Amino acid sequence: MDGLREKYLELIAGAGDASALETLRVQALGKKGEISLQMRELGRMTPEERQTAGPALNALKDEINSALVAKKSGLEDAALDARLLDEWLDVTLPSRGRPAGTIHPISQVTEEVTAIFADMGFASAEGPQIESDWYNFDALNIPGHHPARAEMDTFYMHRAEGDNRPPAVLRTHTSPVQIRTLEAQGAPIRVIAPGRVYRADYDQTHTPMFHQIEGLAIDKDISMANLKWVLEEFVKSFFGVDDVDLRFRASHFPFTEPSAEVDIRCSWEGGTLKVGEGDDWLEILGSGMVHPKVLQAASVDPVQWQGFAFGMGIDRIAMLKYGIPDLRAFFDSDLRWLRHYGFSALDVPTMRGGV
Repeated sequence: MDGLREKYLELIAGAGDASALETLRVQALGKKGEISLQMRELGRMTPEERQTAGPALNALKDEINSALVAKKSGLEDAALDARLLDEWLDVTLPSRGRPAGTIHPISQVTEEVTAIFADMGFASAEGPQIESDWYNFDALNIPGHHPARAEMDTFYMHRAEGDNRPPAVLRTHTSPVQIRTLEAQGAPIRVIAPGRVYRADYDQTHTPMFHQIEGLAIDKDISMANLKWVLEEFVKSFFGVDDVDLRFRASHFPFTEPSAEVDIRCSWEGGTLKVGEGDDWLEILGSGMVHPKVLQAASVDPVQWQGFAFGMGIDRIAMLKYGIPDLRAFFDSDLRWLRHYGFSALDVPTMRGGV
């Protein structure tokens, strides 16, 4: 046993790394290790011999184990010291520059649109994203049998059994904000309502959550001519063109009468959208004169007051202006995409500085 002790203590002291140390452990204490084989011999000894050899072997085993643990700890400390030397850093040196954050295209385009309409006297209004069925549909003259009210198109909130309150939905448009603002402020009014909206749809040009901006102007002498001028000025400012042709196509929306879809003249030469020229037409928004029943729902007398409303997708016009091919990429949280399409935090859109 004295020979085994001296042998392994010397080998353990000279081990250079954790791998060599593990090899020594197996040689000494493994199932077929030298000390383990000596422990098996105890069964062949007489009781008197075991009384002497047993404690001596256990003491040898404990001593070798302690030497292995101490050496392993020493090797780990040495490795840490070497790593700290290699990774040493002078903290007094100037720091490395960090890349500046970028503004998401949706946020940027929302600011651009808000700046344009603010220049035309439109205030900005907000409302809850979880709306009552009444504000989202009934107050906007959308009948109960309308397909937009089906669960395949609209996200309805869960109601507990016995809850008699009107159904709540994730708003499908920002038009409820117009009703709430009219109720609170009355007429005359000029307001836009940007914000998130939700519909059960998902493909290259639709997502379950997207962004809209809607406009409303109510006064005593507003007509479709005023609507046309406002939209022309918006398109010219937003796309940065001097002239633009708009085409109003008759359509139907429950909350406006008459209603019109609005197209802009454009071209797609070389796959690039050019607004104000060419022979193609591109639909960008819906509009019309506010339906009298909508005014009545907001406690505004439709005999004295009239006005127009319009709505467009912020995501869609952002795609058109900045050449973004897929709507779903807006919500993928991909930093590479944001670095490519994002805007400088200091690039604040203004009518004076440009949008």
